[in-house]
Amino acid sequence: MLDKSPHPTPVAVPNDLAAHWMPFTANRAFKKNPRLLAGAKDMHYFTVDGRKILDAAAGMWCTNAGHGRTQISDAIAKMAATLDYAPPFQFGIPQAFELASRIAELAPKGLDHVFFCNSGSEAADTALKIALAYHQINGQGARSRLIGRVRGYHGVGFGGTAVGGIVGNRKIFGSLLSGVDHLPATYDREKQAFTKGEPEYGAHFADALEDLVNLHGANTIAAVIVEPMAGSTGVLAAPKGYLKRLREITQKHGILLIFDEVITGFGRLGFAFAAERYGVLPDMLTFAKGVTNGAAPMGGVLVRDTIHDAFMTGPEHMVELTHGYTYSAHPLACAAALATLDIYRDEKLFERANKLEAKFADAVMSLKDLPNVLDIRTIGLTAGIDLAPSADGIGKRGFAGLNSAFHDNDIMLRAVGDTLALTPPLIVTEEQIGEIMDKVGKVIRAVT
Repeated sequence: MLDKSPHPTPVAVPNDLAAHWMPFTANRAFKKNPRLLAGAKDMHYFTVDGRKILDAAAGMWCTNAGHGRTQISDAIAKMAATLDYAPPFQFGIPQAFELASRIAELAPKGLDHVFFCNSGSEAADTALKIALAYHQINGQGARSRLIGRVRGYHGVGFGGTAVGGIVGNRKIFGSLLSGVDHLPATYDREKQAFTKGEPEYGAHFADALEDLVNLHGANTIAAVIVEPMAGSTGVLAAPKGYLKRLREITQKHGILLIFDEVITGFGRLGFAFAAERYGVLPDMLTFAKGVTNGAAPMGGVLVRDTIHDAFMTGPEHMVELTHGYTYSAHPLACAAALATLDIYRDEKLFERANKLEAKFADAVMSLKDLPNVLDIRTIGLTAGIDLAPSADGIGKRGFAGLNSAFHDNDIMLRAVGDTLALTPPLIVTEEQIGEIMDKVGKVIRAVT
């Protein structure tokens, strides 16, 4: 799995970067000192000037099988030449049904139906809409309240943003949806600092759901949505027992439980889905990113039989769920996903991640005594490193780390405020883990 590819030739760069308004990016700062990519293979990106960048971020939590997998690109090309597009409303393609069956086989028993969309954001909004509709058709239309969690991230749709709990993602968009509340975050640095795996402390944070039930009434709450590991906020693993407790409370009160596994799905925590790791069966489970190895946009929702079957009533010629997208189960995305699942299976990448978890955790924890390191958290092949904010502003040290990593140390990582997140592809070797830590150590020292 070692990358032996040569450096590519430099790529021409546009003279003007102004027209492209980049997402979730400090546009002015970027365009003064761009981080431009031109190619990728296995564990590396290549810059426009031919430098080789070690990918410690799996792109954006996506490329679990590494970059440039010809099995995937060949499948996409073959499908594009055979069937470029097919309408997903009222028509279907064989690959969509095959893919749904294979994803359901990977999921915990009971999550047997898949609704396809195109991203994690669409998956979150789809799951929330299904929850609301499910209660409506069951004669419990008063169940319209949605519960998220502080520091949670569920994409950028109106529903996902509303139930999300990252302040910076919400505050400039007005009231969003009404009838939304939030559980507290599961992180307490004083009691959880430098934890490998699930923190021992924190299961009781789930009990806050009882407080919300008492406040609003159980008969008004449709669903609770949480990430088994909150990734976008800086890698916060669910404490031991937390998810089971949340499941118990939701079942007690007839509230649907949704796991957002857009990041944790497809091997990130050493299992096909984190629900398996934790032994908890949610009512719905969202996925995206790793399902196609990032090679084509795709997302989806795994749904329990009881929810799916509740819609399968009334005249057979009538649409059961008035929801969907023009590109749901797009032929190219289905081809990419099927090829990706073949790679995960044949190379046993989920099992590989599981075996590497302890060594990865030990390696990341070797950075704990470096300057300004406040905390390190690891779970699966993922780590968050909290750095102390600099005197001239929150997020400045993390942003400096992002730039130092790319421009000076030839490594890609994610910066979330002053947290550096490491999420390498599951093909990473022990030697490359060592290389990642060496480079990240240099980054941390450079931004003191």
